[in-house]
Amino acid sequence: MAIADWWPFRRRKKKSQRSNVNVYDVNQRVYTPVAQLKLGMYVIELDRPWLDSPFLFQGFELQTEEDIRKVREVCEYVYVDVTKSRKKVVEYKGSQENLSLDGIADFPPPPKLSVFEKEIERAEAVYQEMGVLVSDFMERIARGEGVDTKAAKAAVAECVNSILHSPDAFLWLSQLKNRDQYTAQHSLNVCALAIVLGRHLNFSVSNLNLVGLCGMMHDMGKMLIPLEILNKPGKLDDAEMEIMRSHTSLGYELLKSSTDMYTGAIDTALAHHETLDGKGYPRRIKDKGISLFTRIVTIVDMYDAMTSDRVYQKGRTHLDATGILSDLSGSQLDGRLVVKFIEALGVYPPGSLVQMTNGAVAIVVEVNELVRLRPKVIVLLDPDGQPVEEKVVNLADMELDRRGQVLTIRSIVRAQDYGIDIGKYYRQGVLQKGFAHAKS
Repeated sequence: MAIADWWPFRRRKKKSQRSNVNVYDVNQRVYTPVAQLKLGMYVIELDRPWLDSPFLFQGFELQTEEDIRKVREVCEYVYVDVTKSRKKVVEYKGSQENLSLDGIADFPPPPKLSVFEKEIERAEAVYQEMGVLVSDFMERIARGEGVDTKAAKAAVAECVNSILHSPDAFLWLSQLKNRDQYTAQHSLNVCALAIVLGRHLNFSVSNLNLVGLCGMMHDMGKMLIPLEILNKPGKLDDAEMEIMRSHTSLGYELLKSSTDMYTGAIDTALAHHETLDGKGYPRRIKDKGISLFTRIVTIVDMYDAMTSDRVYQKGRTHLDATGILSDLSGSQLDGRLVVKFIEALGVYPPGSLVQMTNGAVAIVVEVNELVRLRPKVIVLLDPDGQPVEEKVVNLADMELDRRGQVLTIRSIVRAQDYGIDIGKYYRQGVLQKGFAHAKS
C-alpha cells in the first residue's frame, strides 16, 4: 500500500489516576527513534506537526523500506501504536500482575512528560513525604504493629507520577543519602529505582505501581532484626548472619498478615535474595521460580546497597556497581534486566559527580536521552579546584573550554575525594541557582 492510501488514525489516551495530565498507555504508544523503525510498525505521531510533513494522513503502517526511508528523511523520532502494528513492539505474556520478559523488544522508554527543572520541586516534596512514611512504617513494625497498605499504595502512586514526568529528578534525589537513615532511605530508593526500570521496560502505570510497592516493602522484615545485628559496624559471624537472613521470612509473614497487601510484594519480600543459580536464600529456588518483579527488585536492591555508605563500607561509584551487576549477569541476576537497568540510569546518572576533560568537577543534573554521553551538568569546581558560580551547562551544545576543546566528561568521581557534600550543595539551592544563572 502506498503512502497515499494510508488511513487516518485517532490517538487513544488514558487518564492518569493521580494527575490531571493525560498519559498515553505506555503499552500502546511507544517512542521510537527513526533508526529503529521496522516494517509492520504503525506510526501514530511525528516529532513535528502533521501539516509540516509530506504525509497525507495522520496514522499509517510502514509496509515497505521506502516508507521507512521517507519517514527518516523528515523525522528524528516518531510514536508507534503497538496495538495496530503487525509485529508488536512490546508484547507481554500473562496478566498485568504476572508479566514475563518474553517478547520485550529493544525499544526506548516513553517520553518524559516534563523536564527536570519543572519537576524537581514536586519530586522533592514526594520524596520527603515518602521518606517520612517509610520511617513511620518501620517504627510501627518495630513496635509490633502492621503496615498501612493503603498509605503505601498512595505514596507509590505519587512516586510513579513524578517519575513519569521526569525520572531524572527522582534519581537525583536518590543520591542524597544519609548513612544514619540507611534502612528507610534504602527502601525508598529501591522503590524509585524499580519504577525507573519498569518505565524503561514500558510497563503500564498499574504495573509501575505494583513493582514500586514491591520495592518499598522488600526489606520491612529487617525491622524485626535486633538492632545490634542490623547496625553492627563489623562483619557478622555465622550465627548473626543466620539471624540477618531471617528478615526475608519475617518480612513475608509480616506482609502476609497485612490487609490488602499485593501478593507480589509478599513474594518479593521472601525471595529478593534468591538467585538464578539456586544459591540464594531462604529457599534456594532457581530461575523460573523467581518472578519478574522480584528479579527487578533484586537488581536495584544490590545497586543501591553497593552505592551507599554503610557503617562497614564506603559506597562504590556507579561504574563500579554496574560492573559488578554485569559480572553477576546470567549466573545470579537476569542479564536482560541488568542491561535494561544500566540503560535506564545511563552512563552518568543524575546526581553523580564527574570530572570534566578540562579538570573541572561537576554534578550531573539531567540526561539528554538522544545524546546520553552529554548530559546537563552544574560545574562546582574549576580546573584549579576552586568553587565557581553555579550554572547549568548542556554538554549537548558542544561548549568549548579555555583551550578551544569540546567540553565533555572524563570520568565519575567520589564526592568525598573532593570534599564535596552533595546534600549540603542541594540544601543551599545549587539546582535553583544553576538554572537561574543559565537563563541570565
